[in-house]
Order: sequence, then structure tokens, then C-alpha cells
Amino acid sequence: MNDLVLDASALIALLRREPGAERVADRLALAVIGTVNLAEVVSKFVRDGLPIDGLRDIIDELDLEILPFDEWLAYRAGELRIATRHHGLSLGDRACLALAERLGATAVTADRAWAALDVGIEVELIR
Repeated sequence: MNDLVLDASALIALLRREPGAERVADRLALAVIGTVNLAEVVSKFVRDGLPIDGLRDIIDELDLEILPFDEWLAYRAGELRIATRHHGLSLGDRACLALAERLGATAVTADRAWAALDVGIEVELIR
């Protein structure tokens, strides 16, 4: 069951044991992440010097379902630009929201700017 779609910030919080990590960990079995958000996570950890194989092993151990970014999601993420531009959301943020919308799931993030969104997609802040 895919009740939650993790934004990169939520997975990073879990992996780095930041505030909010326990909220993600407690519900990880209900969560998925999209490939765009996974790429953001990988980028941050590789930038910080973690070898890609080590990161891959850690993420594999989570048994987190990873869903592809397809044409429908690309169009929807682009369309969300208008409604989210005043909140400073990135393409990755909008990709997460589009996937949550498609699945009828809640988007989970550490980004407080999402709390002000009014795009018809449920958002949960982890901190």
C-alpha cells in the first residue's frame, strides 16, 4: 500500500537521523519515493563523500519502493509550477507532489514551505 510519498528531505532526515527521522521510520512500510527525489538524495550524499555503492546498500536495506518519473508526472510537475512558484518549490518538490497526487497519497517532507500549499494534495511535515 502506498499511503505516503517521501520527498528527498524526508529520506535525508531518516538517513542522517535528523529531527523527524522517527516519524519517517515508523511509517516507512507505507512509503514510496520517486526517482527524481531519489536522485536528489544521492546527489547530497555523494557530494558529502559517501560512496555510491555504500549509499545504494543503505537504501536497499530500507526496502523502499522506488517509482519511475514518467511522462504524466513530468507534465503534472511542470503544471504545478504556477501554483507553487511563490513558495519556492523545486522540480524535485513538484515531482513528489505529482506522484502523491497520482497515488492518492500524502506527500511527506521536512520543508515547511509546503504547509502553505493549496494544490489539493495532502502534505505532512515531519518536523
